[in-house]
Amino acid sequence: MRLKKASILFVCLVMIFSLLAACSKSSSPGSTQNTQTGSTSSSGGSSSDSGSSDSGGSSGGASGSGETPRNETLYINGLQWGAPTNFNLLSGNPAFPINYGNSRELVYETLFMINMLDGNLEPLLGTSYNWVDDLTLKIELHPEAKWNDGTPFTSEDVVYTYKLGQRYEINWTSYWDYIQDVVAEDAHTVTIKMKPDNPNRLVVLESIELIPMLPKHIWEAIEEKAGYDLAAIRREPNDNPVGTGPYKLYFYNDQKITLIRDDNYWGQVLFGKLPAPKYITHNIYKDNAAGDLAFKNGEVDVSQQFIPQVWKMWEDGAPIKTYLSEAPYYLPGSMPSIFFNTTVPGLDNPDVRRAIAMAIDYAKIAELAMSGYSAPMKPSLLLDTPAENKFIDQDAIKPLQWTTDVDAANKLLDSIGAERGKDGIRVLNGVRLGPYEIECPYGWSDWNAALEIVAQSAKAIGIEIRTKFPEAPVWTNDLQTGKFDIIMNTPAGNVTPANPWSRARTIMYSKGVAPIGEMAFWNWGRYKNERADEIIEKIPTVSDAEAKALYTELTQIWLKDVPSVPLMYRPWVFYTVNESVWKGFPVDGDGSNIPPQIAMDGAGVKALYQISSQ
Repeated sequence: MRLKKASILFVCLVMIFSLLAACSKSSSPGSTQNTQTGSTSSSGGSSSDSGSSDSGGSSGGASGSGETPRNETLYINGLQWGAPTNFNLLSGNPAFPINYGNSRELVYETLFMINMLDGNLEPLLGTSYNWVDDLTLKIELHPEAKWNDGTPFTSEDVVYTYKLGQRYEINWTSYWDYIQDVVAEDAHTVTIKMKPDNPNRLVVLESIELIPMLPKHIWEAIEEKAGYDLAAIRREPNDNPVGTGPYKLYFYNDQKITLIRDDNYWGQVLFGKLPAPKYITHNIYKDNAAGDLAFKNGEVDVSQQFIPQVWKMWEDGAPIKTYLSEAPYYLPGSMPSIFFNTTVPGLDNPDVRRAIAMAIDYAKIAELAMSGYSAPMKPSLLLDTPAENKFIDQDAIKPLQWTTDVDAANKLLDSIGAERGKDGIRVLNGVRLGPYEIECPYGWSDWNAALEIVAQSAKAIGIEIRTKFPEAPVWTNDLQTGKFDIIMNTPAGNVTPANPWSRARTIMYSKGVAPIGEMAFWNWGRYKNERADEIIEKIPTVSDAEAKALYTELTQIWLKDVPSVPLMYRPWVFYTVNESVWKGFPVDGDGSNIPPQIAMDGAGVKALYQISSQ
């Protein structure tokens, strides 16, 4: 199999996901999904809405006064910063709830819903999918599905949505590196045909849970009005979005965005009933502190903000829950890591890299940088979750996994002849092991703290590391051009059918990677291993059983060569709920199999059918 060089759009998306996983208005990486920086919008007052009567219309447009009854309204925060400017999925920065990358199912729905608990794809607009041959995926659509204007949802809408990415450079354009065609076989059957010279089942499966479906009859007119110019299409505000989802846009201003339930929602035949909240409101707070206070006071029901020491809230008596009742409280969704420039003298030695990995105080990073939200580190290319652990033989990799062991790290360096100089810093083959700069953007407070701990840890083994915190654009340029010694980034976060393959490819795949000084969009450390390349190319073409052996071998290579070191586990989203008004949110062990995807992303949307208000 031949892997094409990723398109410019694809690599930009990789960077966008990394940034979204690493930055927020409060300098707490990962605390928001839809960050709009530079806004000074004042916080919305959900308390002023409590108990108000519904005086707005229910036509689905942005109408009415925006006042809604508290016991019918689910309040959320942490997904929108700043006043909304548009609800256009193609704009590049649409307001809540329009979203690409999280399988958000409130207005626009995807074909299938990802469940982060087990990695399975659950039916939504699509009822089933199967590979009819080595290159063709057949998808059956729900015959009852309709757009919120009453128009039936058909296979023509699926074809139209996919082919938007073929005509324009938008979020899902990169899938066309692997897709040859998308065909409507009949009104409710679609086939996706992969390119014979570049097939990839994993990314095709990712596409069916990630691409939000758009109505052909609406967007064709938008295209025509814009003269088929993408820049003009992106200027469309789309403030009355027509989707298949259970909610429609009801009201918005610079303080909040409110959705109203579509009581004609087709999904009643799938879920058995309508979602419990009639309204969903996202208040726009000026910062995390304001949002946290509103959440603690019961003015917000579901928070996606980074809350330091969340356990103190329920210790103070608030009816607040996280998905896990004990540390780390949140399920992991990504692994922010440090990447070694494997062309730098000293760092080009895998034993030196391994010694640094063994010296790092991961428990201190979890406590101080992550507020206890990171489980004990188990070094691997795969997340320590049921969804990914099924792809690896844990017993086979365990002998190679490192733990924090400064004595063992020092013995390793001694064994390779790295002797300490008079200043305590080691010299290996005439190369002084430091100072090496380790960097991430300024203001990303938990990452900054983590790197300070790495630098301190390295001192104990005679390696000098100095922290460097440039502005984000400088960090991005350093990352891509390889102008770094050690740098921090998140390799392919989020739970999708393409992970852990995408993460492994981002870390280790060397084909198509530009040399130092030129732009590279994966494998930033310029690591090279021919066998790793072969495995990465092969995994998307084999069965799950075969993939397990390949992932295991690939992880063994990674553990031996140490091109990167994960520092922490981060949640996909920070799912924290206050049950003072709405009760029954899913938690670990409740038997529901509803994931903690903030009651709106992927299979997490099923929480809306389980909760109830007093």
